[in-house]
Amino acid sequence: MNASEFRRRGKEMVDYVANYLEGIEGRQVYPDVEPGYLRPLIPAAAPQEPDTFEDIINDIEKIIMPGVTHWHSPYFFAYFPTASSYPAMLADMLCGAIGCIGFSWAASPACTELETVMMDWLGQMLELPEAFLAGKAGEGGGVIQGSASEATLMALLAARTKVIHQLQAESPELTQAAIMEKLVAYSSDQVVATLGTTTCCSFDNLLEVGPICNKEDVWLHIDAAYAGSAFICPEFRHLLNGVEFADSFNFNPHKWLLVNFDCSAMWVKKRADLTGAFRLDPTYLKHSHQDSGFITDYRHWQIPLGRRFRSLKMWFVFRMYGVKGLQSYIRKHVQLSHEFESLVRQDPRFEICAEVTLGLVCFRLKGSNKVNEALLQRINSAKKIHLVPCHLRDKFVLRFAICSRTVESAHVQVAWEHIKEMAADVLQAEME
Repeated sequence: MNASEFRRRGKEMVDYVANYLEGIEGRQVYPDVEPGYLRPLIPAAAPQEPDTFEDIINDIEKIIMPGVTHWHSPYFFAYFPTASSYPAMLADMLCGAIGCIGFSWAASPACTELETVMMDWLGQMLELPEAFLAGKAGEGGGVIQGSASEATLMALLAARTKVIHQLQAESPELTQAAIMEKLVAYSSDQVVATLGTTTCCSFDNLLEVGPICNKEDVWLHIDAAYAGSAFICPEFRHLLNGVEFADSFNFNPHKWLLVNFDCSAMWVKKRADLTGAFRLDPTYLKHSHQDSGFITDYRHWQIPLGRRFRSLKMWFVFRMYGVKGLQSYIRKHVQLSHEFESLVRQDPRFEICAEVTLGLVCFRLKGSNKVNEALLQRINSAKKIHLVPCHLRDKFVLRFAICSRTVESAHVQVAWEHIKEMAADVLQAEME
């Protein structure tokens, strides 16, 4: 494929993507396939001679789309949202074209510097304490990780390394093994201090946890993977109160801030704590500016060596939506979740199982776990909408998460009517 054909095929692919997203509401949200469906549909080995682009495009509909769960359908209400927007998709195209491996400033200065600035922009949108921002001479700063799980692991390993170094300085006679066997990590059943738990979007009280951690010199990491996007709205910013006590903080713009996966934003108050745990400086990666104090080499902030130009997605989305546009998007989703909550509360057969704070509603039929399991099974078997469950205090609960960028009140109403219909069938079967 040369540049001329790329122009032509690129336009065709953009049309295909736009048509897919415009027509996604008409596709069944969950596929009708069984495990192993795909292998018989494709050759056992790669072709020796090139296939045509037309053949590949045709195979997308014949082979790929039948096995796709349509996460961006307005009838997808499972898990949490995964962000998607046209500006982010265009930025990903540019990222792929530039194709740099940004492990150091010298490897591609713009890749490093834009990430530093975008993380400061986002930190300011959240009103994070200045200590978390790089600025022109700050000790903190932000980095894009692949996922919140990755960020939590990075924080854990950085905290461990920091404590080991402290204890070795205080007691040089202690071996690393002797220190390691005495280290303790504190967690709840949600792992770390969490703002917006996966099960029901509940919030730890940072104003209680934080001062204790600071007093005892315990590293405090905060995970706000889903909920963090909402903190750009002044009415939800109070949920982040207490972040000033944290050593590190993370949330996923790729969940709810219109930046396509992967883009997990992590900040630390003292970046030296992070880079001290992961510093890697072979001769071939060194460059003349690495000790200037004005730049950072992001390979020291992460487990992988290489990294993509992910900050382009943030730059495109933040500029093309603006803070006000992003706030409106969050508020619309929260409004729709409260609309669904109101519908549930009007039906005496159902109950709300947790406070509805953002875009998630936890609900169930009044009655046994068995009847709710049957309800979920009927809903997902029908494949008109898609939900997933959770357990709250031994109760089997259905989760209704507002997910799609294009979801409207009409979709919520259709979903509720469908749920009521399925509930009636389940309750009728129970009586028979």
